[in-house]
Amino acid sequence: MEALLCRKLGDPTTEERSNSPMVLSKIHPIPELDYPTAVRVRIKATSLNYANYLQVQGKYQEKPPVPFIPGSDYSGFVDAVGPNVSQFKVGDPVCSFASLGSFAQFIVADQSQLFKVPEGCDMVAAGALPVAYGTSHVALVHRAILSSGQVLLVLGAAGGVGLAAVQIGKVCGAIVIAVARGTEKAHFLKSLGVDHVVDLSYENVTKSVKDFLQARKLKGVDVLYDPVGGKLTNETLRLLNWGANILVIGFASGEFPVIPANIALVKNWTVHGLYWGSYRIHRPGVLEDSIRELLSWVARGLITIHVSHTYSLSEASLAFSAIKDRKAIGKVMIILDDKRNVRSNL
Repeated sequence: MEALLCRKLGDPTTEERSNSPMVLSKIHPIPELDYPTAVRVRIKATSLNYANYLQVQGKYQEKPPVPFIPGSDYSGFVDAVGPNVSQFKVGDPVCSFASLGSFAQFIVADQSQLFKVPEGCDMVAAGALPVAYGTSHVALVHRAILSSGQVLLVLGAAGGVGLAAVQIGKVCGAIVIAVARGTEKAHFLKSLGVDHVVDLSYENVTKSVKDFLQARKLKGVDVLYDPVGGKLTNETLRLLNWGANILVIGFASGEFPVIPANIALVKNWTVHGLYWGSYRIHRPGVLEDSIRELLSWVARGLITIHVSHTYSLSEASLAFSAIKDRKAIGKVMIILDDKRNVRSNL
């Protein structure tokens, strides 16, 4: 089978084969069903997340030994099942996520880790959903307990997790303020019905948000969703209400923010660190319920997963570049389909 191997740590955006940490193997062994409840999935689509980009560079919190096959969330069709599998049959559409291994034609997972893709849910959308939308859903619904009428401020709102947070916020009935950079991203966010968009390419976030809050007679921000970190976090802290929830999702800026404990005390803020992947170990039931609810939302049209770039496995360096250069609005996907070997934008 074809599989994308990380043979050494480094920048996956380089297109020079001799220097690239990635190599496309066309003779990688197909994984076996080596336990009774194992299910082999022929992958249709797999998602590219910022965490994958960091992991290939050795900058992520989980550092697997090389060589390894990157990749996390995916969708596809059941190819084979173990003798004790009762929940799935060959041909079933499924999606899931893994710590590694989805940048390949086949992957094996236990039946308990797979989710049936409901009728009406696009398979590429299903492959884009678990990590980005799962992260935002657990953060907003289970941790911050976002409720109707609250003010949600989303940083990095045009990225994978940010766009997911925007859409989930609207489903929850929140007043959503989205922060992004660039006219195209700002226009797209406005098309989703976001209540206020801040374009950092020409606006000051503090002034823009304060003006909006005053115009709507709102006291401040109730929930801060932050996958960016750095100076932007520090600037937006002054916009938060008493009793606000701060969701620390990641550090796309490359800088860790400092949240002053004395101000958190006086204003009764709650700071949530959200590492979604650890829920599989510590709270698997929460994670599973979250993904099932999200799949039902997609099938019912409550959320729409926007895929801005699609690539084949052989174009992985271009896919990583779209993440690195922040070209994407929403998701970047790798499509594994014999009939589709050409890069395209949706």
